[in-house]
Amino acid sequence: MVSSPHEAMHRIFQEHPELFSRVSEVLGVDFAPPTSFTVLPNDLTETQPLERRVDTLLRFDTEGDGSFLLAVEAQGKKDPDKPASWAYYASYLLTKYRLQPMLLVVCQDRSTAEWAARPVSFGPPQWPLLTLCPLVAGPHNMPLITNPAEVRKDLALATLAAITHATNPDIGAILKAMTNVLRDTPAVLANPIVEFIAQGMGKHPSAALWRKLVAVDLSFYKSSLSEELRAEGRAEGRAEGEARRAAEDVLAVLAERGIDVPEAVRERIIGCGDAETLGRWLRRAVTAASAGAIFGDG
Repeated sequence: MVSSPHEAMHRIFQEHPELFSRVSEVLGVDFAPPTSFTVLPNDLTETQPLERRVDTLLRFDTEGDGSFLLAVEAQGKKDPDKPASWAYYASYLLTKYRLQPMLLVVCQDRSTAEWAARPVSFGPPQWPLLTLCPLVAGPHNMPLITNPAEVRKDLALATLAAITHATNPDIGAILKAMTNVLRDTPAVLANPIVEFIAQGMGKHPSAALWRKLVAVDLSFYKSSLSEELRAEGRAEGRAEGEARRAAEDVLAVLAERGIDVPEAVRERIIGCGDAETLGRWLRRAVTAASAGAIFGDG
């Protein structure tokens, strides 16, 4: 089954570690391009019972700046306990690997992103012991990509950008640009992207839109996830078709009986997507004295 946006926001860095270079450029921070990278275990648990896990952990090696660690955290909401956890991650990673740690927080809403980006100091106010300053990627600073040509330039960055903009009013154009490019992308590369976006849309309304686009625009791809998305899209399409026909039946009965249907009543009937409700209205339409009477509102 399709998982949550939390997974998509950090797991894409495991599949495309080089994505961090492009994200850091977008965020205006200069890191040397990596010459190699390694996905490291994300378990930061010590011998004590307390368990701590960072979402994704990567090691980057560069020519000029040596090596560093990147911890990627997906953050869905404000959590006052997180900064302390992030500070723990940083000190633990520095102690364990003897490499400088970096933290990237990925968010889907602006308020959480702005909260995560605030520097947090630890220690007495007159002499802070340390200050936490994570990099943050979210809808406030990730590019809004609706041009297929821009998607084609950097598919991984476009995917992460689409996920961070899951609730943007232009999400339809964003997702359509993705399918336009994925149609011409080899399935071995396209199918993981389809999965990441499906995860990233989560339970937002954009999830239904993505299922429909996959069912129509990417119908030739074969994978367990794409088949699942297409099946869901077809089921939704059938449900919409059945509701539309049921609404037409209600209006047809009223018209056959010569009952005037005001525009507001017509819109309510056509706009109803529940087959059970439409069936009830259809039965009432056979004997109702007026069009409005089928609703039984009182």
